[in-house]
Amino acid sequence: MARKRDIAIGVIIAFCFLLFGSIFVVTMFDMYSGEGASMFAFGDRIAIIDVYGMLSSSADIVRQIQEYGDDNSVVAILLHVDSPGGGVAVSQEIYDEISRVRIEEGKLVVTSASSVIASGAYYIACASDMIITNPGTLVGSIGVILQYPVVDELIDKIGIDFETIKSGDVKDVGSPYREATDEDREMLQAAIDDSYEQFIEVIMEGRDLTREEVIEVADGAVFTGRQGMDLGLVDRIASFEEAIRITAELAGIDGKPRTVKERPRKDVTLFDLFKTDLSGLLDGRLPFPGPQLQYLYR
Repeated sequence: MARKRDIAIGVIIAFCFLLFGSIFVVTMFDMYSGEGASMFAFGDRIAIIDVYGMLSSSADIVRQIQEYGDDNSVVAILLHVDSPGGGVAVSQEIYDEISRVRIEEGKLVVTSASSVIASGAYYIACASDMIITNPGTLVGSIGVILQYPVVDELIDKIGIDFETIKSGDVKDVGSPYREATDEDREMLQAAIDDSYEQFIEVIMEGRDLTREEVIEVADGAVFTGRQGMDLGLVDRIASFEEAIRITAELAGIDGKPRTVKERPRKDVTLFDLFKTDLSGLLDGRLPFPGPQLQYLYR
């Protein structure tokens, strides 16, 4: 009787372990898969990376590019872009990583744009092998912008004074508490001009255009995807789904291509909200950020 009981308990324990193991495997597969997880991957796949919204940080996009660049089952990366651009340095970091993966890892990189691929977003697209847009996609806004608020008159009205002790005349350049001087403007304009020149050079190299051809369209203007194709800024006019098929064809994938895409985190905790909303106050930052160079479509 005791032996039968022990056998029954053993069967129950084994079943529980098997059930737990199955749940664990399914959970891990769901967490780390897009349309297929790397740990279960077979055959050639296309990795899709979303580049949405303003480019304020490069960390997440660069991480994904690195991971898919190291994944032997991924033969091509498709950037799905819908962005007005963002920070100059942020755009450059993403651009550099795309270039590295193409050269060092031999990965094909294609950019497919949705509604907007402007300024910094177009900058990073110039590192890819092909740029694809819809006919009505907004393309361009090639240029640099720097903006910051000036609230000195408002502060005077409410009776607040700010004392600034500095080591040089332009140390507090971009301060919202005073008007810009001619020296401030000259220095900032020089930084903008240099960043603009870097943008021009990237487009010349990535799009195989002459300096004159780039300068002609690099005044901040935006174009439709169809216009952009005529100007040499775009390679193909196609939808995102068609871009997947084009990428598969370029990568030499036969049949229907398999894709993988990182799933965004869905759960937002109270800590996340607190960290997002109050981080600026906790680390002592001013309510008005200093001037930032941006490849951004306003």
